[in-house]
Amino acid sequence: MSTGKVVLLCGSPRRRGNTELVLSECANLLEREGLKTRIITLADKQILSCTACGLCTEGECALDDDLNEIIEEIREADGFIVGAPVYFGTARGDVTAALQRIGMVSMASDSFLSRKVGGPIAVARRGGHTATLQELLMFYLINDMIVPGSTYWNMVFGEAPGEALADEEGMRTVRRFAENVAYLIKRLR
Repeated sequence: MSTGKVVLLCGSPRRRGNTELVLSECANLLEREGLKTRIITLADKQILSCTACGLCTEGECALDDDLNEIIEEIREADGFIVGAPVYFGTARGDVTAALQRIGMVSMASDSFLSRKVGGPIAVARRGGHTATLQELLMFYLINDMIVPGSTYWNMVFGEAPGEALADEEGMRTVRRFAENVAYLIKRLR
C-alpha cells in the first residue's frame, strides 16, 4: 500500500530560484518520511485568471491553458503545498489565479481538495511574508483542507538564488512543517 503523495506547486517564474529550492528541501524531507512527491513549477506555464464561467462542473477548468494537468496531479495526491515568492507584498498573480481556479473546479465538481493536508510557504527578499501567508491560507481554509502548524510562520528570507537555504530559522520552520504534513498524511491514511 502506498504511503501517500504530496504535490508541491512552485509559483516562481525562475527555475532553481529560492522558492523551488525551499520546496525541494521540503520534498526531500517528505520522501525521507516515505511519501512520494512531485514539484510542479509555474515557470514556463500559462495560467489564465478565472472568469467565473461556471463550466468547471465536470472536474476540469474550461479555460485552455496548463492548469488542468496540475489539477489532475493534485486530485491524485494526499497533500498539497504551495510555495509562493512575494511580489509587491503578496503572492504572484499567476499563483493566486491558479489557486482560485483549482478551488473553483474542486467546489464545482467532487470537492477533491477536501481534507487534503498542506499549506503555503512564502519566500521573499525582505517583507510581505505574512500578508502572502494570510492570502494563501484563505484558499486552504475555504476548500476544507487540513493545515498543520510549525514552530513559526512558513516564511523564508532570500534574494539571490540559494540565499533562502541560508535562512536557518526559516528552513527549520519549513522542515518542521513538512514533517507535520507527512505525519498527518500517514495518520489519516
